[in-house]
Amino acid sequence: MEITAYSRPFHLSSKTKDLIVFIICLICIFLFLTSAYDKIAEHSKFVRGLSKVAYIGSYAELIGWLVPITEVAISLLLINPKTHKLGLTGFVATMVVFTAYILSMILWAEKLPCHCNLIIERLTWGQHIWFNLAFIIIATFALFLKTNISKHKH
Repeated sequence: MEITAYSRPFHLSSKTKDLIVFIICLICIFLFLTSAYDKIAEHSKFVRGLSKVAYIGSYAELIGWLVPITEVAISLLLINPKTHKLGLTGFVATMVVFTAYILSMILWAEKLPCHCNLIIERLTWGQHIWFNLAFIIIATFALFLKTNISKHKH
């Protein structure tokens, strides 16, 4: 007779975990590609907004290209299941940086420029932070599932 210290009342199959990771990756891709498109399509507006921010204003042109290029590169990593872990890690790291940027703007900026797109531009700064945190949490969950899938497949 085998006795276990815990039971597994909630168990997801590898197929279900793969599907959840895939859906989360699609959502993250959508967020980053629409954001990158907006920053590229409205590049001069994006750079002009960045140039008004203390400390980074002199790097506005560089940041104006690095941000959308990073978003596209991470989206490409999120497309391929073999690079999901790297893409999700990059996504979480980038969202943490974006959230830290927003928090620093709230704390220290006299004027709060918004470089957002779609629905996000209608959010308050507090809502924007919660939005980012939600994406950080779901992407971290997908990363956890992906790591868990990899461990059980090998």
